[in-house]
Amino acid sequence: MAILQKDIDYMREQLESAVRPLFFFDDDADGLSSFLLLYRLLKEGKGVIIKTAPEMTDAYVKHVKSYSPDIIFILDKPMVSQDFLNQINTPVIWLDHHEPIKRYKVKYFNPRIKNDQDSRPTTFWAYQIADQDLWLATVGCIGDWFVPPHINKFAKKYPKLLPKKYLEKNNKTPEKILFETKVGELARMFNFLLKGKTSDALTSVKILTRIKHPEEILEQTTSQGKYIYKRYQKINKEYQEIISGVKATKSKVLLYTYDTDKTSFTSELSNELLYKYPDKLIIIARERFDEMKCSLRASNIKVAQILKKALEGVEGYGGGHEYACGACIKTKDFKKFVNNIKELI
Repeated sequence: MAILQKDIDYMREQLESAVRPLFFFDDDADGLSSFLLLYRLLKEGKGVIIKTAPEMTDAYVKHVKSYSPDIIFILDKPMVSQDFLNQINTPVIWLDHHEPIKRYKVKYFNPRIKNDQDSRPTTFWAYQIADQDLWLATVGCIGDWFVPPHINKFAKKYPKLLPKKYLEKNNKTPEKILFETKVGELARMFNFLLKGKTSDALTSVKILTRIKHPEEILEQTTSQGKYIYKRYQKINKEYQEIISGVKATKSKVLLYTYDTDKTSFTSELSNELLYKYPDKLIIIARERFDEMKCSLRASNIKVAQILKKALEGVEGYGGGHEYACGACIKTKDFKKFVNNIKELI
């Protein structure tokens, strides 16, 4: 195990001894599931969603000062500014699985420190800490394109959410489970619930902390489940309108840009389009101010290597996993950036 058992035990001890934990988490299914797993273990504390940006800046110091926590957990954030940490006197535990970076005044746990190929999602490690809520652990892992080792146990407990055929070799893939099963629908739902106004997203998160069984949502058997499913349907309607406009060509690169006045579905679009067009390198971009915020995916092309070279001579930045990356490119350089990628592949 890349994160040692003693580290898992340490994080659990720190959480269980806390009175006012404060959780900062990324705005996707992995970040949300990680938060829910840890929060539900203690049933105390407050969650703060880090929306839109890959880096957690000192703008979030205000949440610490207003809440006065006795411990802080940062979950699934690829970057945390040293300025933020410098202004905090509270102990900070940062659990992540993106490319490791060096920071001070923080207990940093990341499987890639010991093995750069081990990018098991934050949810996987949060489940080791919490040791409960199997369904949340599975939703978060599948949402991050990872089939967890406990998938057979999950299928046995929740056969309606994951039929047996998805345990067979050819079907036991994150993309098939994500887009063809009920547990995959929950993972997509978790992503969508964090969209829109922060206040609406936090209401959904608060309700999810109280859900006892996933079928409360999928079958709408409780008022909480009905609320979650109704909000998901509203956001999904907007998503379907956007993705219906995507048209593939013979090019190895599938590029799609969409309006700035729409909700950001960049990551979700790139994942679904990769599922539909596995032989292409997917680039989804949304213009915001003078930047193009991009999500890049591929199943058989090492995107991280391509991205690093494509950024040469371009004003922008990016990074992530071997086959899935994010990037921000100045609008004036975006055409050159895309041409660089086309030449490289």
